[in-house]
Amino acid sequence: MTTSRSPSRAATTKAARPTYVCDACGHQPPKWLGRCPECNEWGSVIESTVTTPLGAGRVVSSRMPSEPARPIATISAAPAKAVPTNVSELDRVLGGGLVPGAVVLLAGEPGVGKSTLLLDVAQQWAAGAGSPSLVVSGEESVSQVRLRAERLGALHEKLYLASESDLGAVLGHLDAVKPGLLVLDSVQTISAPGTEGVPGGVTQVRAVTSALVGVAKERGIATVLVGHVTKDGQVAGPRVLEHLVDVVLHFEGDKHSSLRLVRGVKNRFGAADEVGCFEMHEGGITSLADPSGLFLTRYQEPVPGTCVTVAMEGRRALVTEVQALIGAEVQGSPRRTVSGLDSARLAMVLAVLERRTKQLKLYNREVFAATVGGIRLVEPSADLAMALAVASGGLDLAMAPGLVAIGEVGLTGEIRRVGAVGRRLAEAARLGFKVALVPPGGGPDAGSVPRGMQVIEVSDLRSALQAAARASASHDAG
Repeated sequence: MTTSRSPSRAATTKAARPTYVCDACGHQPPKWLGRCPECNEWGSVIESTVTTPLGAGRVVSSRMPSEPARPIATISAAPAKAVPTNVSELDRVLGGGLVPGAVVLLAGEPGVGKSTLLLDVAQQWAAGAGSPSLVVSGEESVSQVRLRAERLGALHEKLYLASESDLGAVLGHLDAVKPGLLVLDSVQTISAPGTEGVPGGVTQVRAVTSALVGVAKERGIATVLVGHVTKDGQVAGPRVLEHLVDVVLHFEGDKHSSLRLVRGVKNRFGAADEVGCFEMHEGGITSLADPSGLFLTRYQEPVPGTCVTVAMEGRRALVTEVQALIGAEVQGSPRRTVSGLDSARLAMVLAVLERRTKQLKLYNREVFAATVGGIRLVEPSADLAMALAVASGGLDLAMAPGLVAIGEVGLTGEIRRVGAVGRRLAEAARLGFKVALVPPGGGPDAGSVPRGMQVIEVSDLRSALQAAARASASHDAG
């Protein structure tokens, strides 16, 4: 007689298996590795035990909802109305201001000015929104934040400061202050009690963000979380962090330049492609409603090697100058150095210039190209201005001072259409430019051409060079 031994209850209901997860980015390799293949961090892969149920899935029973579903026409949209922060450029990116209960993630490199901007926002909120604002710093003491506030003039009586690294203490401050705005600097420095992992790790960041999102929605607190970035400029932590929040903003800028850009990446309450411009100075940070003047150089006489284009940053048109310097002939491989431009597009433009025009020989000459004012141009509409700047420097022919060039250059030398040409021309005309080179069929209708501006359609790179030369000769003759 044979007897069958029944398996234990634990064996039939669940099985424990070891898994491995990167504590920096959340990647799950199949085995332990000394270096994460996703984020290339050393020593960040840790072992995690995951309990997997066996057999059929669990049955979830229904329960009474906390609030019944209602017809959409009977729901008021007033609680989701944005409250202006009185920082004009930030309100521009947010779509009018901060929505009560919304959670915003602001990411940027160290030292770019995130804390300075948000301290100014907290001060403006305390002064104008009618409710207190709370700034919680996990990286600085309250005395250090106070010194920065004195420099900015942000000493309003409704602006509260705290220095905490524990999530429970942060929630306690929310109970005591009852703010309308919470600024947490930064989310990677806060730890959640009872959660595995170190502060800044995947598990901790997810737990802290989930808890703060729940509190913000429940109490109607506008919340801004400061986030760190990785070496390639992406938001540090798991990608789920960006899905948990309502708005994701990137704070960009060169430490050697005064220009700062707040770029919207995700926005549930407005356009996600808007850009705000700021200027850093000794007294803090201020909004730039008209930043185009930062990207131009005023010359008394026309100078070879420059050309002006109009770039689109979100929905904003920015008149920007591109400069190029052609060096002497060298042996071997000449240098191709760029600043604020895409090196791959410059290499393509140089190849097209040398192939489609017989006057320029660039294969053995060094080429340096840059933008003015620290702005970075990555859109293809700057190709034509880049090509004209290089041709102007190589041929020692100065462009007419009132000329702008807009268009993408193809490999066969054709000039391709780009978007928002009418908006670009309107901005150029506002700053006094008189002649514009645009792709064929890409210009605005005759009735919408800015008054006093001559729009010339150029089909290829050769005709663009000829039109630029005629405009320069006409200016010299005039």
